[in-house]
Amino acid sequence: MWRQFLKDYFSFTRKERFGIISVVSVILLLIILPLFFPYFIKKEKTDSSQFAKEIAQLRLDTSSKKVYANKHSEEYYNDYSPANQKYSSKSEVFFFDPNTASIDEWRRLGVREKTANTIQKYISKGGKFYKPEDIKKIWGLSEKDAERLIPYVSIKEIKREYPQYEKKEFAEKVNYTAKNTIQKVDINSADTTQYIALPGIGSKLSKRIIAFREKLGGFYSIDQIGETYLLPDSTFQKIKPYLVVDSKAIKKMNINSASVEEMKSHPYLRYNTANAIFQYRQQHGRFNSVDEIKKIMTVDDDLYKKIYAYLTVE
Repeated sequence: MWRQFLKDYFSFTRKERFGIISVVSVILLLIILPLFFPYFIKKEKTDSSQFAKEIAQLRLDTSSKKVYANKHSEEYYNDYSPANQKYSSKSEVFFFDPNTASIDEWRRLGVREKTANTIQKYISKGGKFYKPEDIKKIWGLSEKDAERLIPYVSIKEIKREYPQYEKKEFAEKVNYTAKNTIQKVDINSADTTQYIALPGIGSKLSKRIIAFREKLGGFYSIDQIGETYLLPDSTFQKIKPYLVVDSKAIKKMNINSASVEEMKSHPYLRYNTANAIFQYRQQHGRFNSVDEIKKIMTVDDDLYKKIYAYLTVE
């Protein structure tokens, strides 16, 4: 049935095959052809230098008309209209120092008289312009005029004046010889209070250290403290000089009688290793020594060094 179905719908005559190949070829040609257009079409290069020169000349010849807002009435008027114009519509540009320029010089630069008077009042009250861009802060000076004048600003070097404060001499505290003496802590017998007495150890970290110790069965090395969850290494290095260890208090686990659940509860043993120890014991009998667990593939040298102190065969 399926063979007949496929034969009816997917068998083609010679002409049909030729037609299909032709259509596919045209489609592929239309897809590939646009990729070659950049090689046949030349891009026309445009020279914008003349346009830039005309813009620069326009900025120098005249300042554009600008509508300003009156500060109090919020009415808008044209400063360059015939009613308000107090100077020639053709403004000049020349190098000037805004700290010393007169009102007439500001007017020649195209700044209206009211703004020039504002600048003079600012200067008379001790105000200074330290860099060309500072003229943008002038009230009443349009941003466009400021940009037009900035290239011609020439300011003499001015040292900023900062308020001087009297140096106050503070009496040094002497005879302060009190030192916090930190007692040595046995990491296998210390309680939370003793751990909290160490620098950088709070109640949470002290509880985590003790909980980790209980799961292990005790510490055989001071470096094991550094394995405590969320204990920063910087904090561990601070408390390390104050730590001592008595490895006699370690609780050992008998690998000849411990169940898989008991073994996997140890932080250093995962389920697969605990199960491998159990299965090996079932197949080969009791362990005669702890060293025999090295025969188990999942027990490498690093794990053996970590777990050896917690295991016994008796």
